[in-house]
Parts: sequence; C-alpha cells; structure tokens
Amino acid sequence: QVQLVESGGGLVQAGGSLRLSCASSRTIFSIKTMGWYRQYPGKQRELVATITRGGNTNYADSVEGRFTISGDTAKTTVNLQMNSLKPEDTAVYYCGIRSWSGDYWGQGTQVTVSS
Repeated sequence: QVQLVESGGGLVQAGGSLRLSCASSRTIFSIKTMGWYRQYPGKQRELVATITRGGNTNYADSVEGRFTISGDTAKTTVNLQMNSLKPEDTAVYYCGIRSWSGDYWGQGTQVTVSS
C-alpha cells in the first residue's frame, strides 16, 4: 500500500519561509500530476499548486509568485517552497498524487503563520 509522508510544516512568522516535502513509500507509476492542497477548518480542500510529469506547473492565484512547486516523478517526490508567508496561509497542507492507477494523499502537515 502506498503511503505519502509529508514533512516541513510548522510555525513561522509572517514574511517567513517554509519548505514542505512529500515522499512516497514506493514508486507510483503513470503519474498524471503531483501537487499540494490545503484545507482550512470547516472548508473543502483546495488546490495550492500542481506539477505534471512534463514539468508544467499550476498555482492558485493566492500563492502565485510566492510559492514554488518542484517534483521528481521518477522518485515520486514533490516539494513546495513557500516564501513571503501570510497569516491566511495557515492551514493543513496535503500532498496529493494523481495517477492512472488512482489518487493518493498524505496525512497532512500543519502550517501556521503568525502575524
């Protein structure tokens, strides 16, 4: 069974940076996209950034220019560099990988940005 393990969350002051990392317990083949999503309390999970096998990236408007996603489909790893963090970035962040064999999710990591 595939497990995605996230790391790098924590508490940071506004304007600071964090780097989230996600690694899979085994290689996932036929990946379509790898990405990061976040969820606010009582809200649905929303897209933060995705990257395709070909390296095309997509960002939510709210993080464009501040966050950078990178990944290696061969190693099934995906990272999110978050700069200029704002209090409204406070949420639980999830790694998600979509493949032809199914979708996989991490357990989530808390990011808290203090003002």
